[in-house]
Amino acid sequence: MTEELQRADNDSPWKEILEAYFPQAMQFFFPQTAVLINWERPYEFLDKEFQQIAREAELGRRYADKLVKVWQLQGEEIWLLIHVEIQATPEDNFAQRMFSYNLRIFDKFAKPAISLAILCDADSKWRPNQYSYNYPDCGLHFRFGTVKLLDYQNRWSELQDSDNPFATVVMAHLKTQQTTKQLLERKVWKFSLIRRLYEQGLQEREIRNLYRFIDWVMILPKQLEAEFWQEFKQFEQELRMSYITTGERIGYERGKEEGKLEGKLEGEQALVLRLLQKRVGDLPQEVQQQIHSLSLEQLEALGEALLDFRTNADLLNWLQTNHTV
Repeated sequence: MTEELQRADNDSPWKEILEAYFPQAMQFFFPQTAVLINWERPYEFLDKEFQQIAREAELGRRYADKLVKVWQLQGEEIWLLIHVEIQATPEDNFAQRMFSYNLRIFDKFAKPAISLAILCDADSKWRPNQYSYNYPDCGLHFRFGTVKLLDYQNRWSELQDSDNPFATVVMAHLKTQQTTKQLLERKVWKFSLIRRLYEQGLQEREIRNLYRFIDWVMILPKQLEAEFWQEFKQFEQELRMSYITTGERIGYERGKEEGKLEGKLEGEQALVLRLLQKRVGDLPQEVQQQIHSLSLEQLEALGEALLDFRTNADLLNWLQTNHTV
């Protein structure tokens, strides 16, 4: 079975797990920075401040960013910019973007930020960690911390022995990456990783939080998902622990969110088709099918572009330019 599966928003589970276990994330991925922080004082996620420095043009890529205010042991406030690069392919200007964000934070808020990146891609050679330029009278060297999840493949026993929640996060990510074309094996690993949460003796809240991450990233086709739930339901019954049961608690919530997205997509499709019909006349069936295959972002872009259309040719040119099938 080689069905290709993906979700539209794999940044969401990363954002949730970072917020749920931020101190553990720092201790797991960036221990040298973690020891500078006074964890007895409350830390604060600066989402509004980050939105002020993030550019809309960059929202097309998939990544999770968290700007966090923490306190050093010496009593000074510092800001941390935690970036999770989820995109499957390396990005040429990544280091420049890391520098740009750091500079914008300093420029807008007069706060030096410690910039840190978690790289989720599968290219072992791509390891950006600095941005620099050098001229006779002027130069710059900006260094930022990076962690490559791929490196943990050689540290599997260390992950298994760790009780840090991000050991489970990394294992789920790696096994998802390794089973892109082996979905039966993915089902086995998904069951194994969730069973491990119970074997570690975690509390219900921790099991549910980590289950949510595993379930979201280790996506299965419907048939295998149904088989997984049957096996897992039996496992919980044997343990007499009904933390997850049949997915009604977390899977149902996920389904509702996906339903909202699907409803929004259908609504946008209907609106764009209606506007196009008024603008250029009746649309051939194959053109309508192309429009139904567009993503929500593409539909919104087409909704703006169609105001300049005069004929069907204008629409076909737009579709061809935007690489639709």
